[in-house]
Amino acid sequence: MKSLINFIALQLPIGTPNPDDNQPLDLSDPFEVIVFIILPIVIAILYFLWRKQKQKDKK
Repeated sequence: MKSLINFIALQLPIGTPNPDDNQPLDLSDPFEVIVFIILPIVIAILYFLWRKQKQKDKK
C-alpha cells in the first residue's frame, strides 16, 4: 500500500515538461546554434580572459 501512495505522489502533473518530451538539437536553426554552441564558447573564453586579467592585476 505504501508503494502505491509513493507512486501516486511522485507523478508529474499534466502539462509540466518532463525528460521524455525533449527533442534533439536542431543545428539548422540559427538560434539553437547560437544559444547552445557559440554562446557557451564565448562565455568560457571571456571567463578565462577575465581570470587571467585578475591574476595579472594581483601581481
